[in-house]
Amino acid sequence: MSQPMQPESAATLNLGEQSVELPILVGTENETAIDISKLRGQTGVITLDEGYRNTGSVQSAITFINGEEGILRYRGIPIEQLAEKSTFIETALLLIYGELPTGSQLERFRQLLAEHEMIHEGMRNSFIGFPPNGHPMAILSSMINTLSCYNEDVMEMEDAERFENAAARLISKIRTVAAYAYKTSRGQPLMYPESEASYCRNFLHLMFSTPTRRYEIDEDVVRALSLFLILHADHEQNCSTSTVRMVGSSGANLFASCSAGVCALWGPLHGGANVAVMQQLARIHESEMKIDDLIEAVKQKKDKLFGFGHGVYKSYDPRAQILRQQATKVLDKLGRSDPLLDIAQQLEEIALGDDYFISRNLYPNVDFYSGILLRAIGIPLNMYTVMFAIGRMPGWIANWKEVHDSHSRIYRPRQLYTGPPQRDYVALQQR
Repeated sequence: MSQPMQPESAATLNLGEQSVELPILVGTENETAIDISKLRGQTGVITLDEGYRNTGSVQSAITFINGEEGILRYRGIPIEQLAEKSTFIETALLLIYGELPTGSQLERFRQLLAEHEMIHEGMRNSFIGFPPNGHPMAILSSMINTLSCYNEDVMEMEDAERFENAAARLISKIRTVAAYAYKTSRGQPLMYPESEASYCRNFLHLMFSTPTRRYEIDEDVVRALSLFLILHADHEQNCSTSTVRMVGSSGANLFASCSAGVCALWGPLHGGANVAVMQQLARIHESEMKIDDLIEAVKQKKDKLFGFGHGVYKSYDPRAQILRQQATKVLDKLGRSDPLLDIAQQLEEIALGDDYFISRNLYPNVDFYSGILLRAIGIPLNMYTVMFAIGRMPGWIANWKEVHDSHSRIYRPRQLYTGPPQRDYVALQQR
């Protein structure tokens, strides 16, 4: 684990007649931060930054983003290299442990994944209790918490081996739980995993095989799924990752913390954004709406263009470029065309040539093409956010581990109170 940055200089804050020196920290990529952690203790004053958009809440060695230049790196390695050369499990170990695994380390973890891919029969029976139309994200969050009841031996992370087992169980079992949530919604029998299959092959088998028909694996589809998971594996201090760290800082176990991450990811402004993109593309296709009319409505603020713009990136999201190419490749390989992909590409071409979007840094983000890729693979719309959660699990685990290893104090933001001043209680008869 990297050591906290040491102050290189200081900034001076003048508060009336009081002057305070605040340390300036510089990260490994020359990011600069003013350390205000002792500001309230020294002055009684706090800073206000609603939504934490300009607040660095942690020092982390996991993921680096440069939004202005469209850069994303996991542990220093560019996402483009990982997308081209790595696998999801190799990338997961890079995020969790900080280095690419050796051959023996990778094989050991794969064995652990195979060992823990099944869930307890009691948990299998639990799926019967969910209604057929229950949202898979609700089921996923509930069942991850339920896993802790069946895995009490890894509740206390007393050593590295126990943590490794807990991480392997979560990464392995989340795909099983996710597939079972889908099977339950379809009224289909639950399939047992196949230990010899790779991570992504096994998930596709669990999702689409039945007792009477085995799913035929296409290597390009497997690679596309692995690529999707790699691109979603971590993304710095986003809403769900910050939630995992917040919950983990209380001393909550890994399962509870990641279950909270699932709930945060569920929101339409976070993990559910690719669903909104697909719904909009479908609306355009079904209504035969002219794309120029939509663009004009967006400019007049009468409509919204989903999948464009990002809270961090001020240029083209590097993940979107990779997904765009992969979606086209998979559809070509399968000999299919998708009118929604055609519409998406037309939207992108028009928007990127329009000063309205360029001046506002509204470029395609990861959600714009991720749904089209999942659709090409055969994943149903209500499972899109679940797929995001499967991919993000290594990042959540890595961030939980970073909090745990640093023996961090419990996270406790402050607030600026704007309610009524002190007043007296009024008896019921006088109200």
